[in-house]
Parts: sequence; C-alpha cells; structure tokens
Amino acid sequence: MNAILFIVFLPLVAAIIAGFGNRVLGNTVAKSLTTGALFVSCLLSWPIFLSFMGGTGHAEVVPVLDFIKSGNLDVSWALRVDTLTAVMLVVITTVSALVHLYSWGYMDEDPDQPRFFAYLCLFTFAMLMLVTADNLVQMFFGWEGVGLASYLLIGFWFKKPSANAAAIKAFVVNRVGDLGFMMGIFGTFLVFGTISIPEILAAAPGMAGSTIGFLGYRFDTMTVLCLLLFVGAMGKSAQLGLHTWLPDAMEGPTPVSALIHAATMVTAGVFMVCRLSPMFEMSPTALGFVTFIGAATCFFAATVGTTQTDIKRVIAYSTCSQLGYMFFAAGVGAYGAAMFHLFTHAFFKALLFLGAGSVIHAMHHEQDMRFYGGLRKEIPLTFWAMLAGTLAITGVGIINVFGFAGFYSKDGILEAAFAAGGGGKVAFYIGIFAALLTSFYSWRLMFLTFWGKPRWAASEHIQHALHDAHGHDDHAHDDHAHDDHHHAPATGTGGYHPHESPLTMLIPLGVLSMGAIFAGFLFHHSFIDAEHGAAFWNGSIAFNTHLMHAMHEVPLWVKLAPGIVMLTGLFIAWRAYIVNTDIPEKFVAQFGVLYDFLLNKWYFDQLYNLIFVKPAFAIGRFFWKRGDQGTIDRFGPNGLAALVVKGGQYSARLQSGYLASYAFVMLIGLAAAATWAMTR
Repeated sequence: MNAILFIVFLPLVAAIIAGFGNRVLGNTVAKSLTTGALFVSCLLSWPIFLSFMGGTGHAEVVPVLDFIKSGNLDVSWALRVDTLTAVMLVVITTVSALVHLYSWGYMDEDPDQPRFFAYLCLFTFAMLMLVTADNLVQMFFGWEGVGLASYLLIGFWFKKPSANAAAIKAFVVNRVGDLGFMMGIFGTFLVFGTISIPEILAAAPGMAGSTIGFLGYRFDTMTVLCLLLFVGAMGKSAQLGLHTWLPDAMEGPTPVSALIHAATMVTAGVFMVCRLSPMFEMSPTALGFVTFIGAATCFFAATVGTTQTDIKRVIAYSTCSQLGYMFFAAGVGAYGAAMFHLFTHAFFKALLFLGAGSVIHAMHHEQDMRFYGGLRKEIPLTFWAMLAGTLAITGVGIINVFGFAGFYSKDGILEAAFAAGGGGKVAFYIGIFAALLTSFYSWRLMFLTFWGKPRWAASEHIQHALHDAHGHDDHAHDDHAHDDHHHAPATGTGGYHPHESPLTMLIPLGVLSMGAIFAGFLFHHSFIDAEHGAAFWNGSIAFNTHLMHAMHEVPLWVKLAPGIVMLTGLFIAWRAYIVNTDIPEKFVAQFGVLYDFLLNKWYFDQLYNLIFVKPAFAIGRFFWKRGDQGTIDRFGPNGLAALVVKGGQYSARLQSGYLASYAFVMLIGLAAAATWAMTR
C-alpha cells in the first residue's frame, strides 16, 4: 500500500519542479513532467480500486509524519485508504490525467504553459490530500488547498478583468462556507476531544440525545456539528445560497472547468458528508436539511440552465443541479447512491466540459451557442463524444438490459428518495421535474450546436478570425450572455470552416466516452446493490442495507418515470429547436417575466450585490476616504510632514549667511534673557 505515497506526492513534486522551473524548463519538459506524474498516479490508483471491487482490498492507514501535538490535540499526518478513498482516487487521478493530456492541445498557444500545468498538479495534490485524510485538520488542509488552487486556475488569465473578478468571487464565497466548516471542526474537537475521523465516528452514536450550548441556547449536539460542517459543503459544492461562484468560474480555461468544477473539487462536499455519514445519521434534523438544500439546488440550477446561451454556463448549472441530486441522496441515507452518482458524473461531466472545449476550439473561442449550428458534420468526433455525454447525463437506458452511466446512478438516487418516504418523496418529485429540465437543456445544447443551419457569420470572434491571421487572444475573451429575443444571429458560414481538435484533445474525449457509456453498467452492483454494496463499502460509509433493498422494490412507474421525462424533454427540445424554431421566441414573448427571472439566475447576484457587496464597498470607501485619508493621513503623516515643511521654510529665512544678521539675533536673544532674569 506504499503506492499511496506515490499517488499523493508525485503531483506535488511535479508541481514544484514545473512551477519553479517554469520557462527555464520550457513548455515540453514541464508538460511532460506533470502529465507523466498524473498518469503514473492514475495507473497506481486503479489496482487499489479494483482490489476493493474484488473483495481483496482492506482499509489501511499509512503514516507520514507527526504534525501537531498540543495537549489533547494530536494531529498525525497519515493517509487513510479504504473503499471511499479508492473511489475518489480513481475519479481524481483519471480525470486529472486526461485533463492534463487534453491541455496539451487546448493550451498549445498559451505563452505561460508551465505555470498552468503546475497549478493543475497542485490542485490534484490538494484534492488527493483531502480524500486520504485520516483526521479533520488534514482534511481541512486539502479543503483549503483546492480552494487556493481553484483561485489560481480561475484567474489564470490574470490580464482578463472578468477572470480576476471570478477568482475573487470564488475565493470569498468559499471562505463563507469554510467559516462554518472550521466552526464544525472546532465543535467536534470540543465534544469528542479528538480530530481523528475513525475515533469521532466510533464515538458518534454515544452523543445521541446530548445537547450543546450555541449562540446562547441549548441544541442537539450532533445537529449543531453536522449543520456547521454542512455549511462548508454548501460552499465547496456550490449549493443554493453559496452557489454563485460556480458559473462565474467558467472564466478560467475550459480544462479547469472540467477538472475543478465538474469532476473533483465541487464533489468535496459530497465526499465529506459521506465520510462523516455516521455523524449525520445521528441527526435526522441535519439529514432533513441536507435533503432540502440538495433538492432545492437541483431544481434551481436546472431551471436556470434552460435559458443560458453560453455553452460552458449551461454545463456549469448542470453540474450544480447534479450535485443537488448527490446531496439529497445523502440526506435520505443513500450514501452509496450519492457516491455512485459522483463516480459516474465525473466521467460524463468531464466529457461534456472537454467536448464543449473542443467545440469552442473549433469555433475560434466563440462560446455562444446561437452562433453555432450544423457542426456535427464539421467536427464529427467531438459530436459523437458530446452525444455520449448527453445520453449519459439524461439517463438513457432500458431497465434490466443496458443504460448509459446516468441511467443507473441518477435513477438509483430517485428510487432511493422515493423508498425513503417523507421528505425523500418530495425530493423524488423535485428530482423528476429536474430530470425533465435536464433532458431539455442538454438536448437544446446538442441541437443548437450540432444541428440546424450554420450561424457562424454573425459571430464577432469568427469575423475577427477572418480578418486576423494570428487569431483571437483567449486571454481577452469575455463571455457574453445575450437574451434569445434581443439578438437574432445571421446565418451563413462567412467563409469560416470549423476544424476538428488535435489528437491530444480527442483521446481524452474517447476515454471519457467509454466511462460515460459503461461506468454505470459495470459498477452499479458494487455501489448500490444491497448485498454487494455492503461488502464493497465495508464500513467506509453508513450503508443502509434496508433502504437499498427498498429502492429496488419501488413501483414500476417510479422506475419508468425518469425515462418518460427524459423523452418528454427530448421531444420539447426537438420541437423547439429543430421542427419549429419560432417556439422559443414565442415563449419569451408570452412569458417574458419568467424568462428574465431565469436568465438572471433568480437574481441571486443582484440581491447579494445589494445586500453585501455595495454596503461592503461603502464601508470600505468611508474608512478609506474619511478614516485613512481624511483623519489618519491628514493629522498623522501628512499633517506632521506639512508642519515640518512649514517650520523648515520659516527657519530657512533666518539662515541668511550674513554675520550682522546672526549678531543681531544673538543680541536680541541676550536682551530677552536679561529681561527675563531681571523680572525674576
């Protein structure tokens, strides 16, 4: 099991060498080093995962070093490897390795490639530290590490103001969630006297029914701790209320979106809840809150995704919605189903993001889908990859025969929610409606991009490409969200012809397509089957065998419902964007208020800007203008400096250089002294 040391630390070593070596090493060496390190980590991770699949793997803790010892606080750096860790290892290293390879083609013209690949490796190391953590402090180290790396990657094109703003927004919003996470860690140590995860989980049942003082009142101990920890998950996994950073994070390069904001970092909150699931099982209130937030996020993000025109933002809101599925699965106690959807989602969502990057690459960095059309014949390999991802996310399949990845994982979540009853049934109906919207906006994306007449001539970026042989500088590219009814793109190619991406971008698409097609079919028994699942997870999560039995025995209509709404969403999108393309315009004309509400993302950004951002800027300006400049500078440095200058000016007048003047001053001084002496 010492392989785990190589898996975790190889990306760190590669990041340090590529980062500090930078242009001294050159692009090829830096890219080869970082990509090679990730592929080695990936190759070492799969045997560990397969050993748990085959029943031969066993949980193990590999010590690294002693970190902090202070009183009862003992933080020993160690790497925990169990089934939950093994699942996350293959997700992180596989997606990261493929993203590294994909970036060879996508970032080929960027002048600062070593820095980019070093940041990717740093992020991967931080995420690996998070999922192998044996205690909460180590988990927090990885938690904050991925936050730092995401800030660096989102703002990688630092000359682009919108990228800098998005990076700051992501950093600040995550700090809000992390405050709750820190308080949860502090409270857990206060209650249990340890930050060792195995010790905490073993002692959790003993805290059932106990209370703790918080904000001047007494509350159930486990409810307080779990809710505080979950606030951290809400920030990291972009749940409703702390979700606003995720769509803006699309300002970073597309490989960043695929790695951080689809497959790994945003799933950290789901991983944390599942890792600490024995704690959450002690608080029905906390689980109910997790279910509510997950279902609300699932619904909210799906509604917003139906109106977006930027191809990356559609997929970003899709990510937000799919994370909601994972959380309400955890909320009803189906942690295995939550992790299964995390597993399959990593493949098909990374595929969709990288496929979108291939489309953007072909369209000379144009991201507005209304300027696409007819691309399936121009970039056929990208089309087939995106089609596989769309079939996976919409859950296409035939019961007891075969299905794409989402067919098994998302449908499993919906069946578990229905079987759980109570709030789970509410989450089931919300999830079914969100599945309808998911099918609609996913097929809308496909139809606008790959079918219909070419609409490239209207794109400013394409026109710029035709007039500039050097092409477009992606550093300066801004994403523009236009209203469908405010701008009608012209048709025609304008002399521009899209081109297929290079092999370094197509190979990752092919591998991820295999995951999107077969991951659900191959692994669903191990993850969510009642008998196999209990043996597979082997105590690494709170596996509810009774619920897993019940989810397979739900009524037939419950199993058919996801397929029915998938076909319904497909039909609506086909009618609106293939058969009768006037339907969207008519809908907007009739339901303009609703359309604007969804297009503006329920006005969360405007609300937060009014409540938090503007008052914060006003307070900052007050202390800057009135406090710093008006008071401190005026009466402090500037005031004293002005006094010294004035005094110097008056003193200079006395320094005339004439002996008679100095004698006269001395005489006046002696006369004044004599007068003072006589009056005494």
